[in-house]
Amino acid sequence: MPDQPVRARLVDVAREAGVSKATVSKVLNGRQDLSVRPETRARIHEVAEALGYRPHSGARALAGASTHALALLVPSLGNPTYVTISRGAYQRARELGYLSLLAEDFDGQEADETFNDLVKEGRVDGLLIASARPGHPLLETLRRSPVPHVFLNRAVEGSGRNVTMDVARSSVTALDHLHELGHRVVGHVAGPAGIAPSEDRKQAFLDRAAELGLLAAPVAAGDFTEEGGAAAARELLAPTEHRPPVTALYTSSLAQAIGALHAIGELGLRVPQDVSLVGNDDLPVAGYLTPSLTTVAMPLYDLGTAAVDALVAEIEGKSPGDVIVPTEPRLVRRGSTAPPAEPGGRPD
Repeated sequence: MPDQPVRARLVDVAREAGVSKATVSKVLNGRQDLSVRPETRARIHEVAEALGYRPHSGARALAGASTHALALLVPSLGNPTYVTISRGAYQRARELGYLSLLAEDFDGQEADETFNDLVKEGRVDGLLIASARPGHPLLETLRRSPVPHVFLNRAVEGSGRNVTMDVARSSVTALDHLHELGHRVVGHVAGPAGIAPSEDRKQAFLDRAAELGLLAAPVAAGDFTEEGGAAAARELLAPTEHRPPVTALYTSSLAQAIGALHAIGELGLRVPQDVSLVGNDDLPVAGYLTPSLTTVAMPLYDLGTAAVDALVAEIEGKSPGDVIVPTEPRLVRRGSTAPPAEPGGRPD
């Protein structure tokens, strides 16, 4: 056998025994599975002993019939929105006697092997899934698995277990504020195509712009990141012969707003003298930017708690159902919005 690693892992035992991690987990956790032959069981125990494998104490706790653990899968820990959602979920889980685990579903990973193991091997009592893009591999896993789950801040059509907000109202709140200030050409930095909250927010923006009779309401899509916001802002603020210059921007996330703020400065423009800026969602950092950022605060913490309540109810045997968190967007007005400059006052 090869040299023993510092701490043998489940995957090391599986590789040396020539079986899957799932099979090793079943055998070493004492599960009686008729599909595993006696000689295979014996070989797994021999390999585990030779490698000095010892189950992690946390793994042993998770291996029981009831783990009192929930797993929360978020699209990106770099998105400030999910900081508040995760905090609400964690606090509610604690109140109800559960531990909330956190996993990131970043680009290129998409529910990696470790997270799928939690699902397939029943190591958590339920799943809170904030990452559920169309065609996501986890969706197929869930169709074959009886594990309780809810979709959080994402709507999977026909699932009957979506926990969402009325995100469209945030667009109305932001656009009404900018319109009242006198802006008539407002751009929207949307999120990636195919993400339900982003699509809903964009459509509400376009609908409200039409109702208000804006001269133009251009849209540019970008990732929910600073880089995505900066790139979309540059696109919207680029000179064009087809419409007057954009005098205000509304972004789909706080991170996008931070990126847009940077891009506006790079273009030689000022906030709010030349371009007003409103970000969706609110965190304390918004008040410490220069200028401080006007935002639309949404009930993100309440969304996290509602998702845990719905999931625990399902774990306890109640039928799942869609939940819409009461949504009262709150405009937090700071220094990044002001009436538009007089014609000719903005630099070319």
